[in-house]
Amino acid sequence: MSAQELLEEYEKALSTQTWGLVKPLIHNKACMTFSSGTYKGIKEIQQIFEHYFNLIKGEQYRVSNVHWLLSNQINAACVYEFNWQGIINGEHCAGGGRGTCVMQCTQGKWQIITEHLGPFAA
Repeated sequence: MSAQELLEEYEKALSTQTWGLVKPLIHNKACMTFSSGTYKGIKEIQQIFEHYFNLIKGEQYRVSNVHWLLSNQINAACVYEFNWQGIINGEHCAGGGRGTCVMQCTQGKWQIITEHLGPFAA
């Protein structure tokens, strides 16, 4: 798997809303920053992902306009646009913004070491 394939698998896994499919793609010591806060380590990250999986029903998550900043055999980093849509409390909701993702390959396995999601740039 390449870094680009990891990002594609991550996008697919998030849309399944199944933590068991997302977890192998995230490094145990990862740090994720979302509008709701910063989450460090796999346990905190699992809690926030499962919270959003329970909150947003039928979520569809998409990544587009990926720009690779760095990509070699060990590390990769990219910025992208993300969009999501789903049902919250019976209401259709949608959102999106800009993301930054850093990935690391250890013993041939690519994982996300950090992700930061924020608003669209002005």
